[in-house]
Amino acid sequence: MTNLVQPTKVRHRIIAVSMLMAFILYLDRICMGEIVKSVSFNQDLNLTQEQIGRILGSFFFAYALFQVPAGWASDRFGARPMLTIYITLWSIFTVMTGLVTGFVGLLVARLLCGVAEAGAYPTSAAVIRKWTPVDGRARASGMVALGGRIGGTLAPFLTIWMIVTLGGWRTSLWLDGAVGLVIAAIYWKVVRSNPQEHPKVNAAEVALIGSPTIEKRLSGRELGSALWCFARSRSLWCNAANQMLSNVGWVFLVTWLPTYLVQERGVGELEGGRMVTYVLGFGMLGQVAGGYFCDWATRRLGLRWGRVLPMSSSMFLCAAAYLYCPYVSSTWLLIACCAVVSFCTDMANPATWAFMTDVGGRGTAAAMGWGNMWGNFGASASAMLVPWLLVKGGGDGRTLVFFTLAGAFVLAGLVVLPMDATKKLLPPEPSPNDV
Repeated sequence: MTNLVQPTKVRHRIIAVSMLMAFILYLDRICMGEIVKSVSFNQDLNLTQEQIGRILGSFFFAYALFQVPAGWASDRFGARPMLTIYITLWSIFTVMTGLVTGFVGLLVARLLCGVAEAGAYPTSAAVIRKWTPVDGRARASGMVALGGRIGGTLAPFLTIWMIVTLGGWRTSLWLDGAVGLVIAAIYWKVVRSNPQEHPKVNAAEVALIGSPTIEKRLSGRELGSALWCFARSRSLWCNAANQMLSNVGWVFLVTWLPTYLVQERGVGELEGGRMVTYVLGFGMLGQVAGGYFCDWATRRLGLRWGRVLPMSSSMFLCAAAYLYCPYVSSTWLLIACCAVVSFCTDMANPATWAFMTDVGGRGTAAAMGWGNMWGNFGASASAMLVPWLLVKGGGDGRTLVFFTLAGAFVLAGLVVLPMDATKKLLPPEPSPNDV
């Protein structure tokens, strides 16, 4: 009997390196939230709270606006070179952040970090599409996003530790940037834009992945057509609305929950920080569970409902958990409810990524950027919505906040129902002059 050639496992290394990229992505993103609280930072720069708010907000503004352009650049020039460039740039800008001496310099540095990081997840979605079989895309997406969640969860602890150990906030940023440059080099060495281009991939692994032949890249002339396809796609608008609404609900956990625990529940700052870490840490498990849930549902129910069911059911569970929060007397029970929100939000994430890889085609990174853009606008709106609701609600302001967040999740669960992952977004094929 002839021995069958076993598939190589390069695809697993691609996902592992993508997780490493996501880890440093979130570490560099969230570290400033801790740095601006440090004694060394405030003694050094002496900024007002309004200036600090602008600096923190500037990152997300630039991050949202450049999602689509950065995603298109990866579709046009290839995932491997562009994501290597993105990692290198945001690492350099992180180092630059540690060199500035005033408000304007810090603002510019964080704007540039937001621009450079905008292409990370859209490009990763394009990599997953090329390197993972259809029935494994949700698990792969969940693992990459898990890398980011680990980085985000550890960022407060690691940043404070570096500030204390290394003697100041500037040195912590220099070290973060240096690690990012190393990861950029690793990414370039390990990853290829297509399995067929990798010297260590055999034919059996290419067949297992089921990857299409090397496709014509999305040209500049086609970008307008692609955006028109996005604007006409009901499924893509539903996905964008889901990301926006779910971020309205989720961002409360990382913005206002710490303040709520201290001011309304009488929890100390250190203990409150530990509780929020528990909430986010439990949520990370949702990335893994959601990947397996989505791939299982896809095998059982087909591509359309296999993607929709995990998103919709997760959103409804989040809503139920928030509705319970105003009536909980135990702080730890409140934390348990918030942990359910964190877990279920993350459980929906792999299905969201997988949907983009299903419909995006040659424009997967740009399509992912489109959805992420609207999601980040929702995150920005949430930070401003909560204090407004507290004022409008008067004595019942806290209840109004939780009910509003629950309502956002209910709408997020309903809006995904018309989505159909079987309907591809296919920009017109390029003419010979575009190639």
